[in-house]
Amino acid sequence: MVVGTGQIKLRLFDVHSLKAKRSIVKSMISRLQNRFNISVAETALNDSHDWAEIGFALVGNDASTINAKIDKVFNMADELGLAMIADTHMEIIHLSHADGIKLPGPGRENY
Repeated sequence: MVVGTGQIKLRLFDVHSLKAKRSIVKSMISRLQNRFNISVAETALNDSHDWAEIGFALVGNDASTINAKIDKVFNMADELGLAMIADTHMEIIHLSHADGIKLPGPGRENY
């Protein structure tokens, strides 16, 4: 199993209230979730009018596919034009099942 995570730090211009900021951030989150079927949330800088950070995660079985999808998320966030992307960060984590654990399958009792 491969888990990919990404962070996008956003610079917001001409935003003078947290309500206006929330509108921009919620729009970006919604569009990214709908387009890529990923988990997305505002993760930091919640009290700043000028800055926002969103994080996202996705799971798959191929690291190159996860990497390509993260790149597409970054590109779409930029193409939306809702805010300037100041910084991005990605991490890809490879997880495997614990050795010796038998997973349930057809004809086996669940544990």
